[in-house]
Amino acid sequence: MDVKGGRVNGDRLPVPEVLPVPDALAHLAGRWRVTREVRDLASGDTGRFEGVTVFAPLPDGEPGLLHEESGEFTWQGVTRPATRTLRFLPGREPGTADVRFADGRPFHELDLRTGQYLAGHPCSADFYRGEFTVTDADHWRSVWRVGGPAKDLVLTTEYVREG
Repeated sequence: MDVKGGRVNGDRLPVPEVLPVPDALAHLAGRWRVTREVRDLASGDTGRFEGVTVFAPLPDGEPGLLHEESGEFTWQGVTRPATRTLRFLPGREPGTADVRFADGRPFHELDLRTGQYLAGHPCSADFYRGEFTVTDADHWRSVWRVGGPAKDLVLTTEYVREG
């Protein structure tokens, strides 16, 4: 396959539809059904997370959203409960977000004003590179590529708004 200038073997590559989001926090607020595929590129193993993510007002009254994810993660045939909590605070620019771990440590910035955003996060000797894409009012996706001496992963998460 020859890929040059947005073309494969002379044919134009499809351009994914994106929805610009003027305010990331307002857009994310609510409940989302989540499916995540985890691929270990080194071993070839794959896993799957299924659950929900709720973006709700922060309990301390601070501006922003508390992101609480819960569900089940299946890895190498074993299914276990899995949870994650993040804080989405207003970003430096209007409409953007400053994403932090539950304990307040910085994770990454998020700017969905064009409908797509690339983020990066160093973690020990590994590096996480995230791509966020909003496809319509009720669907968005994140793809994290994790590389370094400890990890070689791709995590693809699909979000579908509930209710």
